[in-house]
Amino acid sequence: MNPNIQVGIIMGSKSDLPVMQDAVNVLKQLGVGFEVTIVSAHRTPQRMFDYAEQAAGRGLKVIIAGAGGAAHLPGMVASITHLPVIGVPVKSSNSIDGWDSVLSILQMPNGIPVATVALNAAKNAGILAAQIIGTNDDAIANNVLAFKKDLKEAVEKTASEVEQMKF
Repeated sequence: MNPNIQVGIIMGSKSDLPVMQDAVNVLKQLGVGFEVTIVSAHRTPQRMFDYAEQAAGRGLKVIIAGAGGAAHLPGMVASITHLPVIGVPVKSSNSIDGWDSVLSILQMPNGIPVATVALNAAKNAGILAAQIIGTNDDAIANNVLAFKKDLKEAVEKTASEVEQMKF
C-alpha cells in the first residue's frame, strides 16, 4: 500500500488515454497521488473485479473510470467497490457521437451511483476527486481552493480585457 496514491485512474483501453490524461494533469497540479492502468470491463472482467475489490485495501479513496462506447466500466466498478466512482464518458471511435457513453454511465440503477462528468471531461473528474479527498485532507483542500482562486482571477482578467476593448 502506498499512502501517497489516493486516486485510481482506469480506462477501458489505451485509446482513452488522451482524454484521461487531463485527469492525470490536474491531479498532479493539485498534489493528489494517483495510479493509472487499463481495466476493460468486457475484455478483462476478472482484472476489473480484482481491481475494484482490492482498491480500498490498497489505500485508494476515489476511482476515476473512463470508458467509451457501451461504457460499462464505471458502473461495473461501482457495483463492486464501496469507494466513490467518477465516470468519464469518452467519445471513442466506436461511439455514437459519445451519447452512448454518456447514457451508459449516467443511467445507473438505484443503489449503484456513479458521479458522471461531461463527455471527455476527465479534468473535471480529477478536480472532483481532489475535492472528495480534500474533505479529509487540508493540504489537498487548500490546493483546490488555490486552483479555484486562479480560475476566478483568470476570468476577472479576461473580463477586464474585454471591457477595455473598443467595439
